[in-house]
Amino acid sequence: MTSDPPSWKQSFPPSIRPDARILILGSMPGEASLAAQQYYAHKRNAFWPIMAELFGFAVTLPYPQRLQKLLENRVGLWDVLAGCRRRGSLDTAILEPEPNDLAGLLQTHPQIRHIYCNGTAAMQFLRRYQPGLTLPVTRLPSTSPAHAGMNFQQKLLHWRQITESASAANNSSPESA
Repeated sequence: MTSDPPSWKQSFPPSIRPDARILILGSMPGEASLAAQQYYAHKRNAFWPIMAELFGFAVTLPYPQRLQKLLENRVGLWDVLAGCRRRGSLDTAILEPEPNDLAGLLQTHPQIRHIYCNGTAAMQFLRRYQPGLTLPVTRLPSTSPAHAGMNFQQKLLHWRQITESASAANNSSPESA
């Protein structure tokens, strides 16, 4: 007896403004995010609490306003993968991954100065599909509740480098960068 193949999952469009300086890449939205049509929608995912702490907004803001706070700080969000087959939400269950057109996004957003990967899987997919990438790329600990090896404060400590990078990038002029 064979089971049905996992269903095809489609990622979201990027949340980014033309002059973004920082890009945060996840691997692929999980089931809660896909159902809500929101990045990092799982109630135990630490992404939004970390962003709220780093950029000084209330984590209880409605989703569009949380996205806007990142955009105001010239931080964009996207996923390395455009789609895949997967049962559940674990990155280890991803089959038939198809990458997003990151090269195209970077071409239309030339002010991006640093890419941060939300977890190991995002970094691995990025390296697989963008081997010639010349921008600085940093892997940060996954904000997923599945990454229980670090508590919130430990994750926050690592993620703080985004605000340092955003501050430096936002204070440099396009001509000098």
